[in-house]
Amino acid sequence: MIYAASLQAALVLTGSFAAAAAPGLGLAPHRAIYDMELGEAEEHSGIASLSGLMVYDFSGSACEGYSISFRFVTRFQSVEGGSQVTDLRTSSHESGDGYSYQFLSKTYVDQKLVEATRGTAKDLEGAKSVDLKEPEERAFEIDKSTLFPTVHLRKIIEAAKGGESFLVSEVYDGSETGDKIYQTTTVIGEPRLERIPVKGSADASVVNVPQVTHWPVTIAYFDSTVSDGGEQLPVYQLSFLLYENGISRRMSLDYGDFVIKGSLRDLELYEEVSCSN
Repeated sequence: MIYAASLQAALVLTGSFAAAAAPGLGLAPHRAIYDMELGEAEEHSGIASLSGLMVYDFSGSACEGYSISFRFVTRFQSVEGGSQVTDLRTSSHESGDGYSYQFLSKTYVDQKLVEATRGTAKDLEGAKSVDLKEPEERAFEIDKSTLFPTVHLRKIIEAAKGGESFLVSEVYDGSETGDKIYQTTTVIGEPRLERIPVKGSADASVVNVPQVTHWPVTIAYFDSTVSDGGEQLPVYQLSFLLYENGISRRMSLDYGDFVIKGSLRDLELYEEVSCSN
């Protein structure tokens, strides 16, 4: 399913609504679980229902780098009555300085492996180099201004804290065939201050974290290889509430024909590790 690879790109690109931390930003290492469901679907989408679960684990520090482990399992029900289970599993590691990035992604459909991507990328003097191992072994360069996921999220939060409402970036995360570059436009709303409500907690109470500032954020993802001379439509749009500690909730992934919504079910905060001198 094309949506699975695109969802990986959306989630990993933005730190998967979670933490792709940077020194001094105070983002929280944590494990978050989200319930995913069909928000709405056009008749021609062929989708009758969708349910799923997303588990996202972020850990690390500015010294040792940041690791993300992500799994998203969904069951589609078609209008004809058929069903399909998609299981997306990814892991990545990005250096604390944002100069190197390692990634591994596997997509299973009905327990059969249908796509695998693996490689490394690093920032060189004049460009960024990518050493791809799967789906085929090859090396290539991308523009030096292209951002890895950690740096992208950091720039969004820095822009939000600075009162900016719009950000344009090209982003690389190694998703799909490993050579996809996304042109992204991010719209940032007005800041708010609150604790973080969790769907599964009693009467929508909050996890044991202090009040933190958050912003409504929408990121539109465009295929940078497509140019038809007219107004280009995004491949998808990702909307969520982004907290300044890197945790996110109330997500919506809009593909035009259908929308997937996610609710934060459970949140576990890990002990933060500071760099030793």
